Amino acid sequence: MGGGAEEKAGEVTAGRRADEKRRAALGGQPRRLSLRSLLMKKVAAKSVDEYLAAVPEPGRSTLEKVRAVIRSVVPAETTEVISYGIPTFKYRRGLVAFAAFRDHCSFFPLGSSVLDEFKEELKPFRVSKGTLHFPLDKPLPAPLVKKIVKARIAQNEGN
Repeated sequence: MGGGAEEKAGEVTAGRRADEKRRAALGGQPRRLSLRSLLMKKVAAKSVDEYLAAVPEPGRSTLEKVRAVIRSVVPAETTEVISYGIPTFKYRRGLVAFAAFRDHCSFFPLGSSVLDEFKEELKPFRVSKGTLHFPLDKPLPAPLVKKIVKARIAQNEGN
């Protein structure tokens, strides 16, 4: 084979042609990023404030309210970090986390068993294993967030 640089240049040209064909099929529009690609950009956030600054409204305001409620009940030695690309509160280990997505926000009580304790109160929300989904424009009720966070604190202190 041994074409070396000529083969590589041909590969690049073939790739460009494929991109041009895709753009033509899309009416000249560049390829759109997938939701996964957009969310992966958030991994670059180095702090919770930086993460929130990148979230468009109304999700930003909603998450800021949830964050304030969490901060009001966690012990003083709790830290806020970015873990797995999302804001996470750590107390002894992972406590709770939250995130914004294209069509909802999520609250992660980093111990799925705690959600079982609040089944009745969680009926108005979409719950999947370990995750509580809520609308971008409507924060979770503060009393519910406080109860879940306090339950997670108790779990972390017990183990």
